[in-house]
Amino acid sequence: MKTVLNPLTSWNRRHALLAVGMAASAVSLGVQAQTQYPSRPVRMIVGFPAGTGPDIVARLLAQKLSEGWGNMGVIVDNKPGAGGLIAASEAARATPDGYTIMLGETGQLSIAPSSYNKLPYDPVKDFAPVSQVVSADFVLLVNPQKVPAKNVKEFVTWTQQQKGLFMATFGAGTPGHFGAFMFGDAVKLKPEAVHYKSTGDALGGLFSGDVQGVFASVGLAAPNVKAGKLVALGSTGATRTGALPDVPTIKEQGFNNLEFSSWFGIVAPSKVPADILAKLSADIQKAVKSPETKAKLEESGFRVTGTSREEFTRIIAADTVTWGKAVAATGFKAD
Repeated sequence: MKTVLNPLTSWNRRHALLAVGMAASAVSLGVQAQTQYPSRPVRMIVGFPAGTGPDIVARLLAQKLSEGWGNMGVIVDNKPGAGGLIAASEAARATPDGYTIMLGETGQLSIAPSSYNKLPYDPVKDFAPVSQVVSADFVLLVNPQKVPAKNVKEFVTWTQQQKGLFMATFGAGTPGHFGAFMFGDAVKLKPEAVHYKSTGDALGGLFSGDVQGVFASVGLAAPNVKAGKLVALGSTGATRTGALPDVPTIKEQGFNNLEFSSWFGIVAPSKVPADILAKLSADIQKAVKSPETKAKLEESGFRVTGTSREEFTRIIAADTVTWGKAVAATGFKAD
C-alpha cells in the first residue's frame, strides 16, 4: 500500500519544529544575555561623601566586583546631600538595565518613610533589594577633655548634673539621630539633637564642647578611640565589636532595651530584569565574602553579611517597622 502524506500535517510538523527551534534560541539568547552582563561599566551611586563609612564599603565592593567582571569596572559616584535622599531619588529614576545600582543604607530605605512627610521615591516600589553587604554598630563617644565619664552610667550621672544633654548627629533623619532619642529613653533623659552636615563637623562639635556625645559608626569611632582623642562609653550592638573588643555593649552595662545598628546594601531600580538581579546578588555575595575583602571590611569596623535578595527584603521590611516606632516616639517629621 502506498502511503500518502497529508500536506497539512507536513506543514504543521515543519512549523512545530521551527517553533521549538525559536524557543531554544530564545533560551540560549537569554542565557547569553545573563552571562554577558555586564558588558560595560556599572555605576554605583553612594549618597554620602568620599571617606565616609558608606564610601569605604562601596569602594571595596566596587574593586572586588571589577576584578571578577574583568574589564567591566564599577564606578563609584558620590551624590551626598539630604541624608542620602538625593542619591536615592536619582537611583530610583535610573534606567532599569542593571547598569545603575545604589549602595543604600538604613536611613534611606527603612527610616525615611516614617521621618519625611513627602519622599521623592518609594523605597518599596522603586527599588529591588539585591544584597545586604554589611551591618554596622554605633559607639557612644565623648571628649575626655570635656566629659569625665568612662562608662554609660557615669555619663548619665554626669549629664543629670548639667543643664541638658546635647547629642550631635550626622543629619536629621539618620540612625544616629533617632538612636540618640532611643538612648535618652533608655537612660531616662531627654536629649537635644544637634544636627551637623558632616561627620567632620559633628566631631568638631564634640571636640569644642558644643555637644556632649555622639553615636558614631564603629569605623569612624575606632581610629579616634585608639588614638586617645575620644572615649568610647559603649557600643549599640548585641555583641561587642571586633574593632573595639574592650568596649562593652550598652546592654552589658544594664540598659537592656537599647540595641540598634545600621546597614549598607545594594539595591537596583525595581524593573531590572530578574536574571540580572540574580547575577548581581550572587556576585556581590561572593565578592564581600572573599577572604581579602571580608578582612578589609572587618578592619574598618563592619560585620560582613552578604545576604540573599530574599533575606535583604525581609531585613528592610522589619527595620522599617522598628525604626518607624522610634521615629513616632520622637514626633519628628521633615518636609
